[in-house]
Amino acid sequence: MLGSNEIVRNAAKAGTVVPAFNIPHLPMMAPVVRAVVDQDSFAFVTVARLEWIKFQSKSLAAVHEEYARHADPAHIRLHLDHVPVVDEDNLRVDYLPIFREAIALGYQSLMIDGSRLSLVENVAETRKAADVAHAAGLPCEAELGAVLGHEEGPMPPYEELFSTGQGFTDVGEAARFVKETGCDWLSVAIGNVHGAVSAATRDQKKVAARLNIEHLRRLRDATGVPLVLHGGSGIQQAFVLEAFKNGIAKINVGTEIRQAYETALKESGSIADAQDAVYGKTCRLLKDYYDVAGNSRVLAP
Repeated sequence: MLGSNEIVRNAAKAGTVVPAFNIPHLPMMAPVVRAVVDQDSFAFVTVARLEWIKFQSKSLAAVHEEYARHADPAHIRLHLDHVPVVDEDNLRVDYLPIFREAIALGYQSLMIDGSRLSLVENVAETRKAADVAHAAGLPCEAELGAVLGHEEGPMPPYEELFSTGQGFTDVGEAARFVKETGCDWLSVAIGNVHGAVSAATRDQKKVAARLNIEHLRRLRDATGVPLVLHGGSGIQQAFVLEAFKNGIAKINVGTEIRQAYETALKESGSIADAQDAVYGKTCRLLKDYYDVAGNSRVLAP
């Protein structure tokens, strides 16, 4: 079975992408996997720490158990998303035990998020995390720059963020970061934003984000590793497709499928209806938005 690192590198070489679908509610797993298989695509299913704390994915073990029920190795791998060193509530996180638990359970790639730290601290913590992942034969994703949206309270106006480049990943820092940490994939900030997770804002429509493609090219050339786009929901399609040709090899998708599930569940009271909504949304994203229907044989031959 081809490893997650090889699959993401194949995407980078082919100018396509591995979508990574977040599972904040366990019943979302089955329809996401079914959609990926039915579209003959390849994707990761993934869970972030905040999704078992602030949503209903329950735990690393619960997500792995649900994954094991539906896994299809020709189409799916299981990824551990954002494990922060400092979380969205500005609390320090003991992240290495989470990594070790994920490895023991059978997760196939891991992400450390030290983006709220200084560069020096982020390098040091990411190096520790990468060493743990590599010792288990797994790739380690890291983040540099500020992909905003998960924090409590309002974000600055989006146009202000984009025009000023506030929080964008610095090209020189990125080159140093990859060299000194040994991370395999790097999540970058180039205009993308996360969906809000606070109870007051999580139902709101995301801003129609843009991406600075020229900045992305500079990051690709400086780092030499596959790049990752977090906050993949709601970005204007033309920018997304261009990003895949210029270094983005993995894109995280959370808000669109989560809101499809939560809206349908609220309106119908039926988990089955909510799962149908997730299935339909995931199929449309794969086929019509990311244009990756049929790419499984390219990524995992």
